[in-house]
This record gives sequence, structure tokens and C-alpha cells, in this order.
Amino acid sequence: MVSTVEVLGVPHAFDLTAPTKSPQVLVFIHGWLLSRAYWQPLIQKLSPHYQCLTYDLRGFGDSQPILDAASAEARMLAARLECASGACADSEASMVAADAAAPITRYAPADYARDLDALLTALDLSNVWLVGHSLGGSIALWAADQMGDRVQGVICINSGGGIYLKEEFERFRAAGEQLVRLRPRWLCHLPLLDVMMAWMNVARPLPRAWGRRRLIDWTTANPQAAIGALLDSTTEAEVHRLPQVVSRLRQPVYFLTGQQDAVMEPQYVQHLASFHPLFQDIGNNFVQIPDCGHLAMLEQTDSVTEQVLQILHRHSIPSISTSG
Repeated sequence: MVSTVEVLGVPHAFDLTAPTKSPQVLVFIHGWLLSRAYWQPLIQKLSPHYQCLTYDLRGFGDSQPILDAASAEARMLAARLECASGACADSEASMVAADAAAPITRYAPADYARDLDALLTALDLSNVWLVGHSLGGSIALWAADQMGDRVQGVICINSGGGIYLKEEFERFRAAGEQLVRLRPRWLCHLPLLDVMMAWMNVARPLPRAWGRRRLIDWTTANPQAAIGALLDSTTEAEVHRLPQVVSRLRQPVYFLTGQQDAVMEPQYVQHLASFHPLFQDIGNNFVQIPDCGHLAMLEQTDSVTEQVLQILHRHSIPSISTSG
């Protein structure tokens, strides 16, 4: 059974592990067209040491903006069962009805950061470290800016930016819009498409099950949220705001990236990292992970786990030893 809590009128799906000896909670924020599922390999390794919260962003995964939590759960479960059985029915009517019921909202990283603030309040969680992947990293940075008293630090994974290249961004936005608009439900029928998804944006192919997971999350994301998050996070103004946010954060902020990441290339991650005081003070808030593309938490789970634990210990956060 999916756990849900209403956040600003939208049911948000989440998983929260058991408390540990550490008072800190790690909060994981997924990227565009993904879901909370991609954090599970990392959670398995970190949850013995820290309580971990994963959740689906508004409009993605199981956090669908429809009238009530029960309807959201039923709709998403039905979609997943259809795809799992290889018999995805074309349910355009239900999709249209759900979209009509969805509230009109904004989808910039700062808006999603406000969602997170409300979610943490609803779950009565404070004293957190945020771990964000790709777009989730931008959301984490904005959340740290908005919730300075609650957020103790940020770890961005495959997340950077701050440089606006007009032609490249226009191509990226146009391609992203097409990716969202041209995704009929019968895509689940296409043979080997999950294999193609397992190869996408990674240094080495993922297990086929992850390709299937990516296919499901791509085809079931709410269209308004998917396009809104893409467009609102990639405007020239938004791209130029991100370094300003990083430069005024006083919490520790770290950036992990894959050396073979072609979606968010390492030089752009390092560029954003350079605006934080830690970059000038110790120079190691930017880490490249070898043999790794854009999904570091899946491609190099052990390396990411080690880096996260080292960062947390570096800032004197008590926890069980890594061998425990």
C-alpha cells in the first residue's frame, strides 16, 4: 500500500524508513520524468544509518494531481499492472478527466521546494539533509534557501547549471516537449523498448527492470507537470538564478557527477559548485564518479553511498559506523 499525504491539495506518495540513532533524516528528491523508485538501491545501504524519506514530486510517479488520494492510487496501480502484464490499454479518457481535475499550478524548482516544505511539515520532520538528482538537485538547493532552519545540508547528484546557452536550451526544451507529448500508452506494447530505456543516458546499460521502470514513469507522468517542470526550470532567468541561490547558502553543499554524464556534463556541475563557499575553502565539494552517466545512484550505488557517508561524517553528523 502506497503511503500518501495531501500537500497543497495534491496527494503525495512517500516512503519513510524507520528512525535510527541519528537525529538527522535524509530526504531524496528525484529528477524529471522519474520517481522515488530510483533511490531504493541507495536507501537499502543508507537506511541502517539514517532515517530516509523518498517521495514523488507533484505530477510524477504516484503523486498525481487528481481529486483524492484513493483515485490517484487506483489510477497509478492500474497503469502499472497494465504495463507489467504487457497489455497497456489506451486510457486517454481517464487521463483527460484527471488532467481536467488537476489544479492549475506552477512548476519551477522554487514551487516544488515549497511543496517539500509543506510535506516535511505534514510529516513532522526537521533537521534534514536533502539529496537531489538532476532537477531534484535544483529543487533541493531552492529548498535549502527557503528552509534554512530545517535543512542542514544538500547533496546534488548529476545536477548543475548556471550557464545559459540559448540554442542548446531551445533544442533541449523542444525535444523534451516532444518526448512528453508523443507518448501514447501503446508504447508499452513495443518490444525491446524497455531495453532501449535501460541504455539511455548511462555509461553502461542498466538491468532491464530499470528500463521498464523508466518506461512506466515516462508514460504515466502528468502532462501538465512534465511540460511545466521542463519549461519552468530552463528559462534564461531561472538558469541564472541558480548560482545566486548556491552562493547565498550557508549550509554545506556538495555536487556528485558521473564522468560520462552527457545530460548534465561535469563542467556544468563544477561551474555551479564553484559558487558555494566550500568550493573556495576546501575545493572538494565537487566529485566526479568514473564509469558513470546521468543515473549515478543506479550506475554506481556503492560509490555514491560511500561519498554520501563521507560527507555526513565530515560534518560531524552522528551515525552508526559503516561496518555496523
